[in-house]
Amino acid sequence: MEINIYNNYQAEIHFDFEKIVKDVSNYFNENTEISLILVNNEEIRNLNRDYRNIDRETDVLSFVDEDGEYLGDIFINIERVYSQAKEYNHSVEREFAFLLVHGILHLKGYDHHTNEEEIEMFAKQEEILNELNYRRENNEV
Repeated sequence: MEINIYNNYQAEIHFDFEKIVKDVSNYFNENTEISLILVNNEEIRNLNRDYRNIDRETDVLSFVDEDGEYLGDIFINIERVYSQAKEYNHSVEREFAFLLVHGILHLKGYDHHTNEEEIEMFAKQEEILNELNYRRENNEV
């Protein structure tokens, strides 16, 4: 999987997100392509409002492209990466990897609208993250 990174975040990012992207890309050893756009609270709030009619920040948004080998776009809110890592008491690397895998699974057709879908999607996320060694720390929920 080829992941093209566009860093629209206006401040320095203090972790090696490019390594995480490479790890995840290698895991999904497919002939596909996605765009990963790194943003802040304001930009993701605008996207969430404009495309989902939800006027608030979120952590990750995925937009599927129905044409061929290009799967779509994933927007990750770097401000949320930092705050959620602190909230869940794990590393920013784990949080970023979680959001990236979550976004990719959405592009691949997974969802979590029902309890059954959520169980399936989150189990797949944990399987991938554990295999890539981005494990949960401190038994957080």
